[in-house]
Amino acid sequence: MGTYRVAQVAAAGEPFAVVERETASPGPRQVRIAVEACGVCHSDVYMVNNVLPGIRFPVVPGHEIAGRIAEVGEGTPDLWRVGDRVAVGWFGGSCGVCHPCRQGDFIVCRDLKVPGWAYDGGYAESVVAPFDALARIPDGLTAEEAAPLGCAGVTTFNGLRTSGARPGDRVAILGIGGLGHLAVRYAVAMGFETIAIARGQDKAGFAQELGAHHYVDSSDPSAVAPALRALGGADVVLATATNSEAISATVDGLAPRGELVVVGIDAVPLAITPGQLIMPAKIVRGHPSGTAQDVEDTMAFSALHGIRSLNETMPLAQADEAYQRMLAGKARFRMVLTT
Repeated sequence: MGTYRVAQVAAAGEPFAVVERETASPGPRQVRIAVEACGVCHSDVYMVNNVLPGIRFPVVPGHEIAGRIAEVGEGTPDLWRVGDRVAVGWFGGSCGVCHPCRQGDFIVCRDLKVPGWAYDGGYAESVVAPFDALARIPDGLTAEEAAPLGCAGVTTFNGLRTSGARPGDRVAILGIGGLGHLAVRYAVAMGFETIAIARGQDKAGFAQELGAHHYVDSSDPSAVAPALRALGGADVVLATATNSEAISATVDGLAPRGELVVVGIDAVPLAITPGQLIMPAKIVRGHPSGTAQDVEDTMAFSALHGIRSLNETMPLAQADEAYQRMLAGKARFRMVLTT
């Protein structure tokens, strides 16, 4: 069938090398995708550095995949055909038999199939994925625009729409980087009074460009909660920042029965006391990304409202450079590999 190129890491922490592999046909209930674009997500660090259990080297990361179906395996529903434009995100398939799956809660599957972890990811010209991982890309999005929505997009979009916030409520977005800049635009489009929280007054103008109605400088974490209370308190804080101190500092700025939704990961524990939660009946919850249908909903909403992530693209051959730019925080705001 020929060969295809992948950008792989041979051992934990090593640089990426582009190599050729023999093209394999999809198995039953799988499809082979000709990859056109793949986002470089900070979560790829967990695969590259062998942080997650069961990582097998060489590793081909990439869970923000966009392309076209090149081949369909036996038993795949007729819904999916060769040539269809599809995306695969963090949700790369589920086991279908664990208790959460039997309840229909596939995103918390105990054997979630994350691309780059369960099988080779999208830093490649070709990917084989189970059909239940597929999300249809709408005509209004290019592959480069669609790719980051499979993780960064769906995580923030779904985090907001599954929160308790309703149109007109005050919603604060902590961090306006790779995830947060999308979250601000989603919050505005959903009809929320939107507060952007970030470090430094220099980001106030950017927050306004994104559509935020208010801006709070978090350079002094102790000033965040008073600033939120002065605005009437946040009904929801979506924490995209990967800093536990910054996340914890927002709790006292929540309105009564307010909700802190955490999507940014930090190894440091949150500093929240039971007393901060009990009397005002506040809620703290973690939020994973979303299923293939959630990714499809995210892309449709983004196309409808003209919401795009700010991307910097590089060819697959420069995967290591793109990864290092992401790691150093030099990308503004999503790195995307193209084939």
